[in-house]
Amino acid sequence: MDSIKRYLAFVKPYKGKIILTILIGIIKFSIPLLMPLIIKYVIDDIIGGDMTQSEQFNQLFWLMGGAFLVFFVLRPPVEYIRQYLAQWIGSKILYDVRDKLFDHIQKLSLRFYSRTKTGEIISRVIHDVEQTKTFVITGLMNIWLDMFTIVIAIIIMLNMDIWLTLVAISLFPLYGLAVKFFYVKLRRLTRERSQALAEVQGHLHERVQGMPVIRSFALEDHEQQQFDVQNSNFLDKALKHTNWNAYTYSVTNTITDLAPLLVITFAGYQVITGNLTVGTLVAFTGYMDRVYNPLRRLVNSSTVLTQSIASMDRVFEFMDEKYDIKDKKDAKELTHVDGDVTFDNVSFRYEDEESLVLKNLSLDVKHGETIAFVGMSGGGKSTLISLIPRFYDVEEGRILIDGQDIRDVKARTLRDKIGMVLQDNILFSESIAMNIKMGNPDATDEEMIEAAKAANAHDFITELPNGYHTMVGERGVKLSGGQKQRVAIARVFLKNPPLLILDEATSALDLESEHLIQEALEKLASDRTTFIVAHRLSTITHADRIVLIESGQIKETGTHEELMGLRGGYYDLYQVQELDDSKTEYMGT
Repeated sequence: MDSIKRYLAFVKPYKGKIILTILIGIIKFSIPLLMPLIIKYVIDDIIGGDMTQSEQFNQLFWLMGGAFLVFFVLRPPVEYIRQYLAQWIGSKILYDVRDKLFDHIQKLSLRFYSRTKTGEIISRVIHDVEQTKTFVITGLMNIWLDMFTIVIAIIIMLNMDIWLTLVAISLFPLYGLAVKFFYVKLRRLTRERSQALAEVQGHLHERVQGMPVIRSFALEDHEQQQFDVQNSNFLDKALKHTNWNAYTYSVTNTITDLAPLLVITFAGYQVITGNLTVGTLVAFTGYMDRVYNPLRRLVNSSTVLTQSIASMDRVFEFMDEKYDIKDKKDAKELTHVDGDVTFDNVSFRYEDEESLVLKNLSLDVKHGETIAFVGMSGGGKSTLISLIPRFYDVEEGRILIDGQDIRDVKARTLRDKIGMVLQDNILFSESIAMNIKMGNPDATDEEMIEAAKAANAHDFITELPNGYHTMVGERGVKLSGGQKQRVAIARVFLKNPPLLILDEATSALDLESEHLIQEALEKLASDRTTFIVAHRLSTITHADRIVLIESGQIKETGTHEELMGLRGGYYDLYQVQELDDSKTEYMGT
């Protein structure tokens, strides 16, 4: 029940409104309890009483006039206020939970996202959180109102006939045992069903994103089979859950159907023997509905609450994911950066059981230098630069900025001083203006346009139908690769950071786009400490220093001319690429 205790922390701010909702609900639920008493009075006292016809009409009209006033004038606004308040409280609590989860999502490390499907995360934030609303509406409000209804109905029944009341509630213990028996397994089956649904959503999200690959390789039939595996797993879990749920309803509903039969049998005998009035029998039958309908709802509530608590478990399981990157308690704000960066015996591995990706790597970088990391794929270049903004933390050694260990400053203020342009920059499915302003949300439109001009993006943006207000589609799908890169560069220009990281920023582009982007990047790198990861060596010959990394270690360091003079690993890589470029040009002619 730890999940319930933790969920109540989100409920606590609305405690007063929940109590008010319950009080209003008591009025709402009390009104229908008058109906069997009205029927009893009409049968026993008006119809069966010792009155003249005129008196009977007078009593009936006054009684029904008061009843119409209560049911037609008082009940509708009470019902509206109760329903509105209950839904308002539930929606506000869900808002708070999702708000907390999104904050949590933004703090989780890239290591977590590398092993977790996006669709599963979305399932927990949307589906599972939505399921917990039942706990608020049903568990914190309706259950109490149903219990109140049962208690008041039983008190009224005891005042009418004690023995008949005892017969009416004789099956309560059996009811409680049935609920307890079914509850435990139902909770487990509900969790399994929710997990299977999350897996379907994760698989679906991944395949929707990869639809161009599926189409290009004609994998539709194969992927249909793969989806059927996931879908069948969910169907299996759903049917097991449905089967046990059906058992729960069949047993509990049988008990609720037996109880009125017992009452009618005993009450009928009492009426025949003259120990009970017809009006009391009819009223008792009416109160059986008022007792067993809430009781039936309580059992149904236990079923949906089981589902709600299982979803709660999944929400808090996700909320308990540990942060790999944490600020120290005494972490400082990084307010100013000159741009001196030192890698001091840095070692790193992605998972504990894996081998080291970087091994005792050391490098000193001065303010304003442009450092290019080169080498074969898998050598550790991109890993190394991902340590600078603390997407991951070093396992051994340290990284210093202006002589200060980056683990001693707040991660958010560190990243605020770093601009990144990647090979595949993510644009959000909104306007170009919004995507550029992510570099500085407080920037003016004039500052944004200047950044776009500096990134050689202004011309192509103004040629689009809606200019800067053009919607780029999911991940920028409506723009070409070169256009996306220039928007991403404009974003960094607007941010104006002292440290710059370019990771394969010009790979896989046509020559015209590469030229425009290279020009923008050189302008961007001016007077900033810049780290470049490049596959095409011809794009980094201007770097102040080129660092060859192989198997997580620095093998060579120097300018392009110095490394070519060494005739070592860099020279070999450059010669191979020159040969490849020559072949490409020859085939192109």
